[in-house]
Amino acid sequence: MDYRTPLAKAQGLGSAKSGTTHWWMQRVTAVALIFLSFWLILFIQQLFYASYSEIKQWLVEPVNFTLLIAWVFIGFYHAALGLQVVIEDYLSPEWLKIVLVWGIKLVFMGAAIASLVFTIRIAISAG
Repeated sequence: MDYRTPLAKAQGLGSAKSGTTHWWMQRVTAVALIFLSFWLILFIQQLFYASYSEIKQWLVEPVNFTLLIAWVFIGFYHAALGLQVVIEDYLSPEWLKIVLVWGIKLVFMGAAIASLVFTIRIAISAG
């Protein structure tokens, strides 16, 4: 049984089939960021009291390095998802939506990769 209106059938409108995944990914990344942010707060507190060499040694530990990388990638991904929703909801020209969503994805991917490279450089210089 098809619940679409005749106009929707004629225009090919219907479910985009990706909205549910997008919604779930926003929620999953938000929950992950809650737990990772508690760890990040502890890291930032150490920045005030430790020397640069102590912070580098702390960052070399596999658990701390992994959690920092996870926070960076999940944070950038969550932010990109949120900005994509804002763009899709509040801009009307379709071409502008497409350009801005792709631009945001590229910028955030570049920022995540740069963060990874910088973190690896710090970890390598500490070893």
